[in-house]
Amino acid sequence: MIKSELLKDKGVLVVSPVDPLAASDFEHLAEEIDPYIEQNGRLHGLMVYTEFFPGWADFAALISHLKFVRNHQSRIEKVAAVSDSGFLRIIPSVERTAAPVAQSRGSSGVS
Repeated sequence: MIKSELLKDKGVLVVSPVDPLAASDFEHLAEEIDPYIEQNGRLHGLMVYTEFFPGWADFAALISHLKFVRNHQSRIEKVAAVSDSGFLRIIPSVERTAAPVAQSRGSSGVS
């Protein structure tokens, strides 16, 4: 499960995963932000706050997460991760690795 709050006045979505991520979590996030993005053109920021990374419930959840990123990365200006989890330290290196691959496939990279 992911707790989320859309701060419409700032254009920022704050998310906090509390259980292993499920495919339905990303469907709910899209339902929450897609109307905002449609009306405003983009989301100014996404802040992920978690004490630890709970992982994914199953492979379908991982695929749903990757699709969410692919479908929204060009419409979110900035992403911030706030955590004590060592897992989140790898995000910058994943971004550097994934961005050239995504760009070669016509995407704008990982946000």
